[in-house]
Amino acid sequence: MTIEDYLAQGGVLTSPANVPPRYRAELMKLMASFVDSELAGAAGFADIINEGPGIKERIAAARIVLEKTDHADKVLTLMGDFGADTARYANHHPWAARLDRDADIGARRGERDMRLAVFNYPLAGWADAVVMNLLMGRAVVVQLGDMQMVSYQPLAGAFRAIAPVELRHAELAEEGLARLISEGQGGDLQASVAYWWPRVAASFGQGDTDRFDQLRAMGLRHAERGALLSRWQAEAEAALSRVGLAAP
Repeated sequence: MTIEDYLAQGGVLTSPANVPPRYRAELMKLMASFVDSELAGAAGFADIINEGPGIKERIAAARIVLEKTDHADKVLTLMGDFGADTARYANHHPWAARLDRDADIGARRGERDMRLAVFNYPLAGWADAVVMNLLMGRAVVVQLGDMQMVSYQPLAGAFRAIAPVELRHAELAEEGLARLISEGQGGDLQASVAYWWPRVAASFGQGDTDRFDQLRAMGLRHAERGALLSRWQAEAEAALSRVGLAAP
């Protein structure tokens, strides 16, 4: 049996030594997108920590920055097994760089790195950051549900360890929104929901069927984009409803 047939039938790989070139390239893209998104997300949220309305909120934000950076490190270490220069990688990208607030790039990646497009947009204050963290946090949880099943087992293991922590980030955001609303500090939270909703939705991709089939044959994707997007929409809408907000 060829490695390609082995993977197509649900086989798994455990070492860089037996990874075919095309699989390696797609695996590296997957890992780079995750690492870049975590580092960019952490950098953006770090700038907002001291805008938190209280000590508890600032502690929660600092914890999210720490843990997202740790998640990036876990996956970047696996990229190092494939020869990536991890020290240079972590330091040569402008992780805090953002586009204008009114930019509209859809799902396109930037020229600097592989972060998801949503992490190219700036946060507009504390309340806006909490809304973004709730919506994107729920998206990450949904996406990790699929990514935990990748056929490269060291990465699958890393994602399984990361998933419950990312879920807690989304829960912290929901708690933060509820607190803002109860204290009358929310401002126009519904406007932030309207701003971030389509940008987070774009992080699920554009539905390239041929590419999805190729990645599924390699065991690097499982659930279709539409199924993941629908699950996120339902979970995000439920979370917003619990704090008195609504999806667009």
